[in-house]
Amino acid sequence: MFPAGTDCTQDAGGISGSVRIPWSFVWRYGGNRVSVIGSFTRWTEQVEMAPVEGDSTVFQVMCSLSPGIHQYMFFVDGVWRHDEQQPHVMSAYGIVNTLILNQEANPVRALLHPEVSGNRMNMDVDHENSPIVVSNLRISEADIGISCDRISEFLSTCAAYELLPDSGKVIALEVSLPVKQAFHILYEQGIPVAPLVDTCSREFVGVLSPLDFILILKELSSHASNLTEEELETHTISAWKDAKQQLSSQMVLHGPTQRQLIHAGPYDSLKEVALKILQNRIATIPIVHSLLQEDSFPHLLHLASLSGILRCICRHFRQFSNSVPILQQAICTIPLGTWVSRVGESNGNELVKLKPNESLSRALTLLVQAQVSSIPIVDDNDCLLDTYSRSDIISLAKDKVYARIHLDETSIYQALQLKNNASSSHVSLTGQHFHTCLRSDSLQKVMEQLANPGVRRVIIVEDATNHVEGIISLSDVFRFLFRMRQANEAIHRII
Repeated sequence: MFPAGTDCTQDAGGISGSVRIPWSFVWRYGGNRVSVIGSFTRWTEQVEMAPVEGDSTVFQVMCSLSPGIHQYMFFVDGVWRHDEQQPHVMSAYGIVNTLILNQEANPVRALLHPEVSGNRMNMDVDHENSPIVVSNLRISEADIGISCDRISEFLSTCAAYELLPDSGKVIALEVSLPVKQAFHILYEQGIPVAPLVDTCSREFVGVLSPLDFILILKELSSHASNLTEEELETHTISAWKDAKQQLSSQMVLHGPTQRQLIHAGPYDSLKEVALKILQNRIATIPIVHSLLQEDSFPHLLHLASLSGILRCICRHFRQFSNSVPILQQAICTIPLGTWVSRVGESNGNELVKLKPNESLSRALTLLVQAQVSSIPIVDDNDCLLDTYSRSDIISLAKDKVYARIHLDETSIYQALQLKNNASSSHVSLTGQHFHTCLRSDSLQKVMEQLANPGVRRVIIVEDATNHVEGIISLSDVFRFLFRMRQANEAIHRII
């Protein structure tokens, strides 16, 4: 039916050693005479392929390869060809297909299985249902660039209106609302942020976020504060935003403090939307459709986030993951996220962790000053117990809990219990409402996790001990995909 397995011993692209992995090369596009050549034969010897019994348009040969990164091409009736449905890159030999194998790879990738009807042999590999071969080998800068460029090009062809759900609602808050009432609305609606609208000027003017509530609570707890709890009852959002401008000159704040709204239009590309979120260090961006009439009120269509954009990427490349080699890389082999020393390739930031007995005041200070959106909570052995995030602060709005606690006297453990009591969807410190991954997981697997609604970061843990090894946020992923420079600058991982 096809030649016996060929031992391609001259393998320049793989790892030297005695480990060999059977691998089936398949050409599905017809021809009279087909062969394959590649780095595993040092580009000097063509391996003849035989037609599959029952389908003369499909050719196959089994080779024994060493683990590593391989490149190959097909020679079809005197013409050099590559399979456009498989991963391919530009090389010195032209466009070539790429293949990544590690020692845990499935020994036989494409065996012949008869279909239910007729004698036709099904040679297509089910990429969606078959496990992804994760590579622990370092990928070249060229392959990283090609992968990132393909994703970037895809986002450039998609418009922001594609993020709009079939149905739903977007809640906006009037700037004349008292701050206390605004945060009660956020808690009751189960949302962390809301756009701000000024009905007098007939325009959207900003966003109210958990950072605002954190700064208000810290201001209330300050002995030098000019804001009292009684004043909070009548203190409007507009007045708070003015006060926030003064606070920004006294402490380090990341993210814009100006009143001008950062927004996107429905016809902006997803790449433009993602870059606006990253460059302005914000978590969400309103999609606003401005009408031509001067006196008309702009339409607030959606609150876009990196999570929604990542879902578009995952949905598109799920069936074609092999065309983007970086998706199959283990996350510990690429410069992504914040890691503890000597584990993965960090983006240069320090991994911040806290113990459950430390004060809520310290956690809030770190969330603001350390430029992070979530902090892993660990025990004395650095094992992950929970996380405390900016959005968790909204839970203190329930029953005016914020008025009955002192930030310096409330521990993180107590704050997490208050959060869990405020939301039945969250579990206790000993449970798990956070999301984790392993250093050996592929980039694609981590991206699929981050694409889920409500997931903004993934904690990297050691499999056997649950030790915290790192953290990857949504903004980390997009900064990597866009290859944004991170050296010698503070990376504001607020997403």
